[in-house]
Amino acid sequence: MPKISKILGIILILLGLISYIATGAEHFTALIPSFFGLIFYGLGFLGDRSEKMRKHSMHMALLIAILGLFGTFGGLTGVISSFGGAELERAAASYAQAIMAILCILFLVMGIKSFIDA
Repeated sequence: MPKISKILGIILILLGLISYIATGAEHFTALIPSFFGLIFYGLGFLGDRSEKMRKHSMHMALLIAILGLFGTFGGLTGVISSFGGAELERAAASYAQAIMAILCILFLVMGIKSFIDA
């Protein structure tokens, strides 16, 4: 799981940077996925360094994933409703939130499976 946490961290860092650049570097909030990515990467790094800290850091990473999901769920529902014809108010932000929500869901599923297997 620490390796997956680090990969997720890198993906979220890139998502935030791409979102920030795509919005013309005007909206600082586009970097929010990058901040989450730094946390995921740091927790993955911590889990790799110490067997004793692995469980604690992965539990914390799952908690951060839940918080990230709650914060981005609105973007996910907005993108889903846009498939039905609804217009997105801020398309770039909604798509970035939807991607982050999906990544958090996948991480949660993998983390729960990992805990069950252990």
